[in-house]
Amino acid sequence: MDKITESFENYLKAIYLISKKNRGGWVSNSEISDFLGVKPPSVTSILHKLKQKDFVNWKPRKSLRLTSKGKIVAQNIIDKYNHLKHFFKDVLKLKDALLLENLCCGIEHHITPEVSKALENLYIDQI
Repeated sequence: MDKITESFENYLKAIYLISKKNRGGWVSNSEISDFLGVKPPSVTSILHKLKQKDFVNWKPRKSLRLTSKGKIVAQNIIDKYNHLKHFFKDVLKLKDALLLENLCCGIEHHITPEVSKALENLYIDQI
């Protein structure tokens, strides 16, 4: 699979998280804009690219949903975030919520599947 940019991952993660709160999983451009703190034209530009790569089902000026391919990427990035958060919070005992958020959001895009699996195993071993 092609390398997915950090920006694409952020959008897919945002769409996924918003969709979980919405009936039928439909998401509007304005919801994405508000969630990410970006201007609507930026959202539209990225959505065109995400559609080209088959990450979203979308038509301009309509609500959208993630494709199964988009859901997989979003779930993987959220899993990485959660594994990192567990590591920093429960293993390293970091307590600052803003620091945790910034660390996890910054690193989640750069860890390999092997590192993510190792973090997941660390969590499982502690249960």
